[in-house]
Amino acid sequence: MVKVLTAFVERSSGRLVAVLLVTALGLAAAGLTGPGGHGLAVTSPWYLWGVNALLAVGLYGSASGITRDAVEDVRIVVAAVTVGVALKAALIAAVMYLASGSTTAMILGVAVAQIDPLSVTAMIGRSKMSGRARSLLLAWASFDDPVTALLTVYLVTTTLSPAAGGSMGGLASYGAGLAANAAFAAAAGAAWWLAARRPARRPLKEHPAFPVVATVLLAGLLALAAWQFLMLGVALVGLFYRPRGVEALVGRVTSVAFYLAAFVLGMLLIGGVDVGLGLVLGLAAFGAQVVAGLLIGRRFDTADRVRLALGQQNGITAIILALALQPHVPAAVRVIAPAILTVNVLHIVANAVWDRIPVPVPVPVRGGAHAPRPAPVPAPFPTFRPLAVRHVLAMGSHTRKR
Repeated sequence: MVKVLTAFVERSSGRLVAVLLVTALGLAAAGLTGPGGHGLAVTSPWYLWGVNALLAVGLYGSASGITRDAVEDVRIVVAAVTVGVALKAALIAAVMYLASGSTTAMILGVAVAQIDPLSVTAMIGRSKMSGRARSLLLAWASFDDPVTALLTVYLVTTTLSPAAGGSMGGLASYGAGLAANAAFAAAAGAAWWLAARRPARRPLKEHPAFPVVATVLLAGLLALAAWQFLMLGVALVGLFYRPRGVEALVGRVTSVAFYLAAFVLGMLLIGGVDVGLGLVLGLAAFGAQVVAGLLIGRRFDTADRVRLALGQQNGITAIILALALQPHVPAAVRVIAPAILTVNVLHIVANAVWDRIPVPVPVPVRGGAHAPRPAPVPAPFPTFRPLAVRHVLAMGSHTRKR
């Protein structure tokens, strides 16, 4: 029974159903607190630290799941998480401004601009994409999470915070944040390198107690990152800081964080949802991925390009960013929640439709190229009686001469 439920939850549709059930439980729990209250003070330090901790766990889980061969197309990955994220955020922001006329609503589009790495990881084993396209989508989904998180913080700082000091003050704050993230990752990297390269008979990483100590230190790093909002640093740390045997633990903790975030989201939905604007946001996010996917994957074949274009999914990062935006934008949760539902439903339906479309398989020819097999051309004369044909032609020629 447990295996059946696990397999169901790992599918995109099963994962969506599980999230909806947990969100409904959160909504029911908020209703039990009495009319008009959900029991959450979204401006309290504990709420803010808890949201940051959930985001740090999610970002580390996504980054630590990147394999070495997942970044073989480094230039394409860099383009996806820089140009791709900026392009998607700009497209979604433009649609949201046209739909609402509010600059604040434009910020909500950044929260759903990224691709959920947990959903991609669960889907990747059943996908019909090539290995190269799978690696690109997984790396794209893992790296655009911290970029989106930092972009959200920058936009909130420059547009909504009265202490930002204008755009230059927000830009300076953003630069200082990047420097702090780099220093955090560099310190963790130096410690990890020393543990692996210690000039001794046996490096520290080979000591039996090292996995336990490294896991405790990892918890401390995540707590520090949540306190100082070092989300890009957490993602960078996840690329190399991987204690032996911690993969299963990270997967379980990330799943718990995901469903805990969905439960808190449900509690905040006691104030209602904005179905219209949420539907527009979801459609804009999915459409922006179609544009970015077709551009980023232009060197792939048609099947892979389409699957990259239909790869938009939202999950833990979008939910947590909605929770993080709630103290600054009171409409964040009631707009982003239906947008997440819209994006995931579109993903399931669009990919199911594409799976039913037969795609012609090219036939390999000499030289390593792929081209369709040419249709046979009928011979002008029967090839199985060449002597008779020549004899008839010779007779005709002899007759004309006479």
